[in-house]
Amino acid sequence: MTDPPAKPPPDIVVRAAEPADIPAMTEVLNQPRAVWGTLQTPLMSAAMREDKASFTDLNRRQLVAEADGRVVGTIGLSREPYHRRSHTASIGMAVHDAFAGRGIGTALMAAVVDLAERWWNIRRLELNVYADNAPAIALYERFGFEREGLLRAYAWRDGAYVDSWRWRGCGYDASQTLALGTAFP
Repeated sequence: MTDPPAKPPPDIVVRAAEPADIPAMTEVLNQPRAVWGTLQTPLMSAAMREDKASFTDLNRRQLVAEADGRVVGTIGLSREPYHRRSHTASIGMAVHDAFAGRGIGTALMAAVVDLAERWWNIRRLELNVYADNAPAIALYERFGFEREGLLRAYAWRDGAYVDSWRWRGCGYDASQTLALGTAFP
């Protein structure tokens, strides 16, 4: 199990997202830094987010972080639907620009890693992060995530292609995998 790198500030509450949180989540995800650091596109309405939200899919969980009485961050956990990859889930996260650097990302990561490892039995947690997003890279490294590869021209952002690092974490044990070049039985 992954130990969180530091205890998040006590004034941050992480909980399951509710449909009533969609307007606040939309505000978070429409922040310039959130748009810059994620696959989100600018100018998405709450109605558009509501159409794509899934609060009843048992293989997905959306969490929010509250600080100062308002939603200031969100993280999603999605288990792979294919049986042979059911030990795997992916995450995506955003923090409100005005709350960056205040422990919101740490609180969200601690909650989602705990949920993945202790309750969903996830052994492989995957994420992509833009190669120029130094704060996010530092956060994932603090949680023990490791880079697996660089994806060139991964996404179109602000008029140019941007590279992304593929990361994995969460209880991965290389000794339990077949090595590259292992013969087919």
